[in-house]
Amino acid sequence: MIKTRLLTVAALGLGLMALPTVGDAQSFQGGQPIMWGADNVSRTTTTLSMRGRAELTQGDSRIRADAIEAGLNGGTLNRVEASGSVYFVTPEQTIRGDRAVYTPNNDTIVLTGDVIMTQGENVITGSRLVYNTRTESAQMEGGSGGRVQGVFYPSQGN
Repeated sequence: MIKTRLLTVAALGLGLMALPTVGDAQSFQGGQPIMWGADNVSRTTTTLSMRGRAELTQGDSRIRADAIEAGLNGGTLNRVEASGSVYFVTPEQTIRGDRAVYTPNNDTIVLTGDVIMTQGENVITGSRLVYNTRTESAQMEGGSGGRVQGVFYPSQGN
């Protein structure tokens, strides 16, 4: 029984070693490898599915969620869908939402649901955020009552 478990773990490990083609993809910080992890992972030729503490990290950027589905095209990451307590974290911002779709070919991540974006002490909330990972530009759409709300703290060092 122990031997069977060891063989299963070894086979799963060898199968997962075939996944690094995802690291060659365009992504949140172009050209850098993408590291990933989750409690449960499955892969086909066109998808990478991660469940339970799922995470994709590239350079200083990270997407973390309850579940992440990544679309693959010839080993290239072409779409990432994250759901359940989604966080997109960069050195400058932390963005939280209920769901996110990241499209590498246009460097855009769209977060929906109860979206909260923080940068330092500054906070903005809404229901939909379109964020460009290359230019770091963001566009927030209204949340409760159709309004975008925020709190901004002026710079103290004039």
